[in-house]
Amino acid sequence: MPFDFFVLQMIIFVQKKQQMRTKLSLIALGFASGLAGAASFYFLLPNKVVLTQGISSNQEQSIYNNVDYKSVQAAGSDDMIKASAVTTPTVVFIKTISNQQASDPYYDFWSAWDFFGRRGPVTSSGSGVIISADGYIVTNLHVVKDADVIEVITNNNKHSYKAKVIGTDGSTDLALLKIEGKGLQHIAFGNSDDVKIGQWVLAVGNPFNLTSTVTAGIVSAKGRNINVVNNRFPIESFIQTDAAINPGNSGGALVNTNGELVGINTAIASNTGAYSGYGFAIPSNLVQKIVRDLIEYNEVQRGFTGMDIKDIDAPLAEKLNINNNLGVYVQYVLPSGPSETAGIKNGDVIVKVNEREIESKAFFDEQVSYYRPGDKVKITVLRDGKSLDMYVKLINREGNTEITRKQSVSSTVLGADFTVISKVEAEKYRIPSGIKISNIKNGRIRNMGIPEDFIITSFNKKTYTKAEDLIKDLETGRGQLLIEGLYANGSRGFYSFYSY
Repeated sequence: MPFDFFVLQMIIFVQKKQQMRTKLSLIALGFASGLAGAASFYFLLPNKVVLTQGISSNQEQSIYNNVDYKSVQAAGSDDMIKASAVTTPTVVFIKTISNQQASDPYYDFWSAWDFFGRRGPVTSSGSGVIISADGYIVTNLHVVKDADVIEVITNNNKHSYKAKVIGTDGSTDLALLKIEGKGLQHIAFGNSDDVKIGQWVLAVGNPFNLTSTVTAGIVSAKGRNINVVNNRFPIESFIQTDAAINPGNSGGALVNTNGELVGINTAIASNTGAYSGYGFAIPSNLVQKIVRDLIEYNEVQRGFTGMDIKDIDAPLAEKLNINNNLGVYVQYVLPSGPSETAGIKNGDVIVKVNEREIESKAFFDEQVSYYRPGDKVKITVLRDGKSLDMYVKLINREGNTEITRKQSVSSTVLGADFTVISKVEAEKYRIPSGIKISNIKNGRIRNMGIPEDFIITSFNKKTYTKAEDLIKDLETGRGQLLIEGLYANGSRGFYSFYSY
């Protein structure tokens, strides 16, 4: 090798090394500044509602668990001890591995050294609950979302299992997993409708990678809608508790003092990302319905009423001359839809569903979600001071009363499933057609940065009514490419990239 060429290579290497040191210094300075800023504004930030995401395996936390043992004992420590002993073996530790790709060419250049952890496998963790002896497990969708590998570790014998996803439901943030096991200790379902405000409950899970953790608290509210589920048709009617729930508790069990499951822990209200007084769980009755649908149909059978409702605030209550907090307001009825056919009109106030009093939109959505397309639901409304009973026959996403099965097409090259959106979804989004992306794994879709449940409305200005046609064009497209569509919340999104 000529000496001057060798010297040139050494100069280039030194320059790159110096650039790296400069970047690292800037990053370190930025990190320190960020910490200072965070400390300054810690007490100024408003509370935020966040999903209790799994904690990264390379993070370390110092946890101090302050328990008021006297109050626990006064509430019946024997009951809590028994409930803990019964439920702890049924709650599992879930570890997920997903492969993330760097989008910055700089990181691509240095990828062999992996200085920033931006490439290769990323691990996170959460909790799950065994609900059957043969290995069905309930957890949160956000715990296993985008995971390429799901490992389940039981708390009683520390056995490790590879899990597969049976089905998911974005409307409730639930996922159903399956491991190959027999005679597994599993939890008993309780009736979440019987849960009372003020009763004692336990939260069982694996916060901060601390397995088999039990915290105690009371039910502080029911029917909470906290706008945390990112879905066009969210069902949020959470049980609120002050039992300590932290990152890693996601998918864990909320149980009563009999050791029965009354909820799946999902979110916390916090300005720090850690527990600060409020946790939220999906009611167990809703969990049971979702699980039955996923096992039987591989898709949740959700019934629609064909109307939009909203909560009644003080000005609206005064206008309607309503003196109590019961009821929700009907603001839109789909022409020729099931509610209009039943006789419901704009301006009606819904006060009961199958004799259950309705206090909020969240509670109304929960009650309707227990039924399938084709089921008749008794809805009691107030109109001109009179109480009227209407019988609404629920429809599916396609606008009929049939039971539907998931019709998706998979692509190994793209690493995702593709499903034509339903008629109800198209009407809700106000688009003629679209194809939803789900079950994203390793492949081009992830490399493009497109998220789960994104709806593609066009590819290079071409629209599609068949998933197979879109998949073919995405797999073979070359040159400058443009994907247009909608996120789960209805906002528009664009992805432009170049393919060789």
